[in-house]
Amino acid sequence: MIEQQVLTVQTQGRATIDITREVEQILGSSNIEKGLCHVFVAHTSASLIITENADSDVRRDLESYISKLVKDGDPAYLHDQEGADDMAAHIRSVLTQTEITIPIKDGCLGLGTWQGLFLWEHRYHAHRRNIMVTLSGH
Repeated sequence: MIEQQVLTVQTQGRATIDITREVEQILGSSNIEKGLCHVFVAHTSASLIITENADSDVRRDLESYISKLVKDGDPAYLHDQEGADDMAAHIRSVLTQTEITIPIKDGCLGLGTWQGLFLWEHRYHAHRRNIMVTLSGH
């Protein structure tokens, strides 16, 4: 069995947004007990990560690290049509990931105790992000 649904997330600008619960709700409305949950963000300036879900300092440290690695407004960037964060956001999404596959076990996402699934918005301004959730299994 394969089920697919689009999850739309309104961001408020550069941040990580926990989408674990929303993806679990999509899984919960299916009859899939074992299989795979594929999550894909259909944008070039946002990404998906699985990381610590208990201490938000982890996500702040990730943002701090990547902001040193990928500088907004670097004069070496040719692509800057939408502002200083434009090319940096594209680089951030390439360095992270736009898709994640999580196992499904006993009708639940097979995440570890301290893991959560997050949308990482890389732009300064609010955006509406579409995330395709595809469930396959039985």
